[in-house]
Amino acid sequence: MATRRDPRFKECRRFGLNVYGHPKALKRVKKDQRQKKMSEYGTQLLEKQKLRAYYNLLERQFVRYYDKARKMEGVTGQNMLKLLECRLDNVVYRIGFANSIRQARQMVNHGHILINGKRCDIPSANVKVGSVISLKDASRANEMYKKSFQELKTFDVPYIEKNFDNFEGTLTRVPERDELPLEINETLIVELYSK
Repeated sequence: MATRRDPRFKECRRFGLNVYGHPKALKRVKKDQRQKKMSEYGTQLLEKQKLRAYYNLLERQFVRYYDKARKMEGVTGQNMLKLLECRLDNVVYRIGFANSIRQARQMVNHGHILINGKRCDIPSANVKVGSVISLKDASRANEMYKKSFQELKTFDVPYIEKNFDNFEGTLTRVPERDELPLEINETLIVELYSK
């Protein structure tokens, strides 16, 4: 299985945005560093790279999400963000079982996550509205997962309902664009692909 293996902190410094959620990612940013004037294509490409890095996707998979979003009704850019936000690894991250999307992806791959009581080990699986995502019984004793979910409480998003006693979260509805904690201009990405 292919995965992104780029230097993460270097990428964050290039974007000027902490896309990986690591507290030390932007520690070595030079404030007075001059930036080259970027072309229109360059800014569009940078936005696409930011979104790909945020959701930890390769190019081919990202293009598939764009094609799917284009065929849906509504605004293409917002549809794409909604599809990406409903991926299993991202929902696990938003619920708070993991500290990053990479960790959430590994948890799913290793079989720690259940969807409606059934084990699922595919990080890109689409989570439907009303699905209950829970931690496997054997994994609830793990201190790292317990601490992430019960103590840190990283995200409080309105479209996910958490149950701290049973180690589970429910996707109550499809998220709206203004509820997503992303600093990305999705219209530039659509313009890039529509050329």
